[in-house]
Amino acid sequence: MVSVVWRSIPTVLTVEELLDKAFSKAKKAGDAVVDKDRIFRTRKQMTRMVGSAGDSLSSTLLQWVRRWPSLDKMSEFDVAMVEAAVGCDDYRQSLGACQWAAGKCVEISQQNAKKLRRMVNPTPMHEARREAYGRISSIMGRIEDNLDFLREARNILRALPMIDSSEPCLVVAGAPNVGKSALIASMSTGNPEIAAYPFTTKQLHVGHFVNRRLKYQLVDTPGLLDRPMEERNHIEMQAIAALEHVGNLCLFLLDPSETGGTSMEIQTNLLNEVAELLPQTPLIVIDGKGDLIDDLDPDEWAAVCEMEAALAENPDGPIPEIRNPSSGHLVISSTAPAGIERLRYEIIERIGEMRETDPLTLPDNWHVRDDSVY
Repeated sequence: MVSVVWRSIPTVLTVEELLDKAFSKAKKAGDAVVDKDRIFRTRKQMTRMVGSAGDSLSSTLLQWVRRWPSLDKMSEFDVAMVEAAVGCDDYRQSLGACQWAAGKCVEISQQNAKKLRRMVNPTPMHEARREAYGRISSIMGRIEDNLDFLREARNILRALPMIDSSEPCLVVAGAPNVGKSALIASMSTGNPEIAAYPFTTKQLHVGHFVNRRLKYQLVDTPGLLDRPMEERNHIEMQAIAALEHVGNLCLFLLDPSETGGTSMEIQTNLLNEVAELLPQTPLIVIDGKGDLIDDLDPDEWAAVCEMEAALAENPDGPIPEIRNPSSGHLVISSTAPAGIERLRYEIIERIGEMRETDPLTLPDNWHVRDDSVY
């Protein structure tokens, strides 16, 4: 299931803007009526004006309902993100209110047309049109709060990250200042995307790399998975629940040098909390800032850095690996760089083990040429 493109959802107008637009179209529709008979001309004008206003409002509201993503068709990740950002109940109720108002506007215009057919004097016809306008305005007034909600929700949802749940996703976690963003930048093809979480003051870093036409997404979640449980609010816990739906692997980055300002004791406690928060997501624990780890053999580290640099010219060369003798974790450095290609290899291997291995089954979204069009 492909992730929702939140930036494509349409702008929501205010009630005043909608009514002004609808009544302006209605006036033009009435002015376009031509009939020599005054009674017939007035009846046609009033009918077309109310019908045009009702149709204009109905089509606009229904267009919003169609173009706003349906919760029933979203991935579990996107639904959880909507719940965390704006609330699914309010989201569904507001779109439902638009659909209800669209039907009522058409119903009022149809009732007005029947009423006008029985009239033979222009004055009651104008009064019927004004009455219909008043009823339409009243209907729109009843959904004003819903439109205000959708307008604010649009601004919030447009800031949500675009993560394709059909592609492998790696959640990068760890204490502050351990090098998570640097890791994503060093592994990514091109510049990582930076988006704002609408429910925190933090930013979200999303990078990716491609291997055999499969895109691996890396997501850094500052403010969510880098501090103790008691410091997280309800909204952030919902966001973590969203990550549980989309994360295939969790990369937990440690800083054994403690130069980031967090002790290993606190980092270990955080690692245990993240493991509890994402119980269904396999963990790969990595030791970062390898150039600052005292336990590593300097000559071995220098050799790993040299072999890593050689991979830039010869991608088919041997992939170096070095592990912390104290923890047994893979050691990396985003600045050297070192260990990055070994980590990439381990990610690809782990994801490959979790994905279907049927040779006759293609991955989701895999391009297949349709020979019928050639």
